[in-house]
Amino acid sequence: MVVSHFLKWIDTARVSERAAAASALARAYVNSDLPFEDRCAAEAALTLLLDDASSKVRQALAEALSMSHHAPPQVISALAADQPEVAATVLARSPLLTDADLVERVASGQKATQKLIANRPVVSMSLAAAIAEIGEPEACAALVANSGAEIASLSFRRMAERHGHLPLVREALIADQRLPADCRHMLLVKLGETLKSSPLVLAMMGAARADRVMRDACVKASVTLIEGTRMEEHAALIEHLRLRGDLTASFIIRTIAHGKVDFFGSTLVALAQQSEQRVTALLAGGHDVALQALFRSAGLAPATHAIILRALKIWREVANGRRVAGVQEVSWLMLKELGGQSAEGDLAGLVKSIHLDALRENARGHALAIAAA
Repeated sequence: MVVSHFLKWIDTARVSERAAAASALARAYVNSDLPFEDRCAAEAALTLLLDDASSKVRQALAEALSMSHHAPPQVISALAADQPEVAATVLARSPLLTDADLVERVASGQKATQKLIANRPVVSMSLAAAIAEIGEPEACAALVANSGAEIASLSFRRMAERHGHLPLVREALIADQRLPADCRHMLLVKLGETLKSSPLVLAMMGAARADRVMRDACVKASVTLIEGTRMEEHAALIEHLRLRGDLTASFIIRTIAHGKVDFFGSTLVALAQQSEQRVTALLAGGHDVALQALFRSAGLAPATHAIILRALKIWREVANGRRVAGVQEVSWLMLKELGGQSAEGDLAGLVKSIHLDALRENARGHALAIAAA
């Protein structure tokens, strides 16, 4: 009877009155224990209100029903497809929308719609994958910032590939602790490519020098990146570097000079196709002959073996507590293995550059410590 009067009344009521009544009816439907007949009548009335000419009435419905598990599904579905200001509340909150519903909205929606869905309190892995694959940059950035989103490694990679050149997405990805190491390297490279093509950088350095400087900077940053990479991520990062052509002998030498022995071991496992247990045992205490055989099977040139062995022995002593040493001392001893400061050639040049970088870094740290004292 009450619903019957309501349906007759709404034909003559003002918009503000219809909106208030729609909200009251919707809240009564989801919060009250109505008799079956009254519940059916109320559901029919709520469905009829979807045809109201005023978006304010439909928006009032959306706000009242958006968080309920007991809202009429046909009403929720219609509201989710309504104009943006009506659909927004439902898309952002409703637990009745399935992943299939939300993926469809992501595919057909505008930036604002995608961002609302990416910001939902809970975003499943499949929905996150859809946003990563087809979402606009704003939606991807919102997804990464959403602690309630379950994001697969592949989805992180797709966002890095699609939008990693944009600061909005790149910064959000880098700030996320879940980001796989190979994605971090990809973003590092994209940043370098963006910088080297900057008109200011090109005007100051020229294309050739800018390319060389940025490439060197990316290599050094990649070595630093290894510090924050978990052991279980080493294989993915190594494969990423290999496919890009960045897993070079010079990069490998940098890693061992900087004491990244675990990563060096993972690299040997990948390149030499040896078991992790065998490689670990050889690096921990293997003789030179066995290690050189391992290096050869990994494709490392014979000329590199002596300096790698020298560095490895020092890092062994450091790990065993028999010595205190850092990159500066290790790189100097590697250089001595090649003949000292007078040594020439590409390999000597590489080790000299590592040593000079270590000298500069240590001097900078010393100066800052003095200034802070």
